Amino acid sequence: MDGASSREEEPDGGLIRVLLVEDDDRLARLTARYLEMRGLVVTTAADGAAGLAEATHHTYDVLLLDLMLPRMSGTDVCRQLRRTSDVPIIMVTALGDEPERVSGLEQGADDYVVKPFSSAELLARIRAAVRRYRGKTGPASRPLRVGRLDLDPQRLAATLDDRLLELTAYEFALLYALAERAGRVLGREHLLDLVKGSAEEAFDRSIDGHISRLRRKLGDDPKHPRLLRTIRGAGYMLAREDDP
Repeated sequence: MDGASSREEEPDGGLIRVLLVEDDDRLARLTARYLEMRGLVVTTAADGAAGLAEATHHTYDVLLLDLMLPRMSGTDVCRQLRRTSDVPIIMVTALGDEPERVSGLEQGADDYVVKPFSSAELLARIRAAVRRYRGKTGPASRPLRVGRLDLDPQRLAATLDDRLLELTAYEFALLYALAERAGRVLGREHLLDLVKGSAEEAFDRSIDGHISRLRRKLGDDPKHPRLLRTIRGAGYMLAREDDP
């Protein structure tokens, strides 16, 4: 494992610290060099287990995670990290078929890029993810109650039937945006805008992954959801009550 640093700061303040988990040594070196030349601090790990240990014991602003890794897959790393961390995860994969990409998003990734990727696009996605992570996704301050669901934005606490839900900060912001507009259908781009992202800054299918995880945590049936509903061709809606 190795790291490099830079003193140059990002326009929105502060260094961006990146953990790059990639087993292709040449690609890792080229990617790290490109990002470092643009002022980012990059640490590399060559396998999934090393990447998980590094991400668990040190603080990073974003994680670039290859899907196919020795010792532990990127999907497994992502799933384990999401139990304790909100750090933005951008999946880097050579797999171009949609099911593999969606699977990564459902395990907790925020975005993905497909190899061979544009270095400029990767940098833009990193900066966008970090802007959202550094406090620009925060919900409003007033508590909300929608049916059996209670949301307290001061504590980032959500309860359903008095059962505390273990949500990441982004998941809470997304659920709060839906709860404020319960009974209304919200499209992906609208949801990204409400949590202070934008269609240009984020891959809109990342919303699908967050919705899928929210459903699991709410105990909603993914095939026939009663609380967090999919309106085909339109978007998502949080029901005022979980009636059929």
